[in-house]
Amino acid sequence: MEGGLRALKMEDFQATQNSVIVRRLTKTYGAVKAISNVSFRIAKGEVVGFLGPNGAGKSTTMRIIAGLVPATSGSVEICGESVALNPDGAKRHLAFMPENNPLPEDLRVREYLSFRARIKGVEDVRSSVDEAMEVCQLRRKASSWIIGNLSKGFRQRVGIADAILAKPDLIIMDEPTIGLDPHQILAIRSLINSLRGKMSVILSSHILPEIELMCDRVMIINQGVIVATGAPEALRNDFIARDRYSVSLKADPESMKRMLSALGRDIEMESNTEPDAAGYVEYVLSVPRGDDVGAVLIGEFSKDTRLSLREVAFRKPTLEEIFMAATRRGWEEIRKNSKRDGEEDEI
Repeated sequence: MEGGLRALKMEDFQATQNSVIVRRLTKTYGAVKAISNVSFRIAKGEVVGFLGPNGAGKSTTMRIIAGLVPATSGSVEICGESVALNPDGAKRHLAFMPENNPLPEDLRVREYLSFRARIKGVEDVRSSVDEAMEVCQLRRKASSWIIGNLSKGFRQRVGIADAILAKPDLIIMDEPTIGLDPHQILAIRSLINSLRGKMSVILSSHILPEIELMCDRVMIINQGVIVATGAPEALRNDFIARDRYSVSLKADPESMKRMLSALGRDIEMESNTEPDAAGYVEYVLSVPRGDDVGAVLIGEFSKDTRLSLREVAFRKPTLEEIFMAATRRGWEEIRKNSKRDGEEDEI
């Protein structure tokens, strides 16, 4: 290049744009394949949720990224450093917070964080500990508290403070909100949101609404294969074929079917409840995506005052519904591939 500047290699460019690059990652335990050909990237400053049923391969993938277990094949790079070829270099860029965060019971919060900062080679220990405690709202209240006396929520905050001490490029959190009460979950959610743009975060959770509130992107893994990835809204478009409305009124299912049929539109009655004490039945109706029928339903059901229409509401698909649709599609594709390869449906 002119001026003596070296041309930027593609690998260097990728490393500057991504904290994590996973390529064709596979892990087997004997005849059991825990993950198969997993590939993805995580941009710098991005918060990504990792979802999957128990045994789907979430923890295996996260532990390989963290350098705790080796992959059978494939590669992981953290900020351009290979986890397999240069584990020490890669680990300098990351922090791992396991589900059951092991903390010493007999140390005070500041003592423990100062000890951890020295282990990590932090230059200004006092300043770094103060900053981490301030971010995690530990400095004023819990600085001198003994860790063994802390609630689960405060222990999680200590774990996150430990993770951010050395300002890593990547933090991996396994179930950071498990076992917390609603107030503690709000605090941890706010804390994780505060890291966005500063550090990349991979977190797994079984609390799906929390994933949607905290994450820029979601990856869903099933049977060791990534079956979906994208922002929650994009996944809704990919996996939820029809829009849904909830309707509450005084009409039995047969009458409801006749009224819907008379509208002459593609409206399906998916489910209904039993009448409540006041005689109201809750219906879930599905329509083609983008078919805004709310006003039509209100107009039709308001004609007969005996129906006592109480509510017509659009139902935004939940992450749980996306999760179920993605894993169901994943199962179908896995079975299809197994049959194509002449294998049985056994796992």
